Amino acid sequence: MESFNSFKDIFLDVWNNGVFGINATDIIVSLFIFLLFYLLRRLIARFILNRLSRIVTKTSTQIDDAVIEVLDGPLKFFPVVIGFFIASSYLDISEQNQNFIDLLNRSLITIFIFWLLHQLIIPFSFVIKNFESTISKPLVDWTLKGLKIIVIVLGIVAILELWGIRVGPVIAGLGLFGVAVALGAQDLFKNLISGIMILMEKRFTVGDIILVSGEVEGVVEQIGFRSTLVRRFDSTPVMVPNYKFAEQSVTNYTRRHHRRIRWLIGLEYRTNIDQLRNIRNDINSLIERENDFAKNENASFYVRIDSFSESSIDILVQAFTVTKDWGEFLKIKENLAVKIIEIIEQNKAGFAFPSQSLYLESYPEDKPEIFNPKSKN
Repeated sequence: MESFNSFKDIFLDVWNNGVFGINATDIIVSLFIFLLFYLLRRLIARFILNRLSRIVTKTSTQIDDAVIEVLDGPLKFFPVVIGFFIASSYLDISEQNQNFIDLLNRSLITIFIFWLLHQLIIPFSFVIKNFESTISKPLVDWTLKGLKIIVIVLGIVAILELWGIRVGPVIAGLGLFGVAVALGAQDLFKNLISGIMILMEKRFTVGDIILVSGEVEGVVEQIGFRSTLVRRFDSTPVMVPNYKFAEQSVTNYTRRHHRRIRWLIGLEYRTNIDQLRNIRNDINSLIERENDFAKNENASFYVRIDSFSESSIDILVQAFTVTKDWGEFLKIKENLAVKIIEIIEQNKAGFAFPSQSLYLESYPEDKPEIFNPKSKN
């Protein structure tokens, strides 16, 4: 019986003093309060979001709708912050431990604030994207990513400052290390600067078809901090370091106004002058009446008898299509080729092909030296 009484006394002493002098009953109640807020966090967040949604549905802008969508995460975290604050306020703890609890509460509130700012950058993107007409879309994306990184870094710095960790001296102490890293990462900074120049100068953007001399030809899929992803026409992805675009010439096929058709059509030498003129005029009239071809001072078309080749008389046909789409261009080009063949057939002419003619001449029998210079009479 005495042993049981001793155990009872010890148990009551532990229950009353608990951990760090806190009554076990207070600890259980505090945990219950915190768990209650934690379990109800989704319900509370949904209640607040529903109320806000009723308000924003009355507006015509998309920004407030985006704000509601991104607030889901922070609003679920907010009841946790409130629950921890109420639970910790219920406890009767010493002044030293109270300072530690206050730091935890301040840290949770700081996390909530910077998480909220981080999420609000997403609807803020609707405002920044209005500048896509003056700056390129990848540069806008870079700006948004940079703002998110800045918010995260400032949040970490704020929390460290709360706990007495001075960030300034740490950064200063890492200065020499940073110089060493910078010297070893020259290519990284060179690519980063080149990438910024690409976006600022709008040399190309995502979706453009480009040719980098000696490197790659294909479609731009992504412009990154260090490299640009170009997918070749055989679907092979190629990562090109950004500094290559500063050192190599870049041809942007997407920026052209028209696509060009340029042919030299070789006709047989037996084609007479009337046939040549008729063929030339018919092709010229064909291009002139078709709406698929551009007709302006910057995109003139020509149909002219151009040159005399070894086995053909060449007619130059040059025209620019209105469309820049590759598939539509091929269709127009095919139709033009078929109609030119029909024109040549209607004028009873033929296409030339590489050939050689050998001419044999006869000589008088009384002059054998023509056949054999060494022969003597």
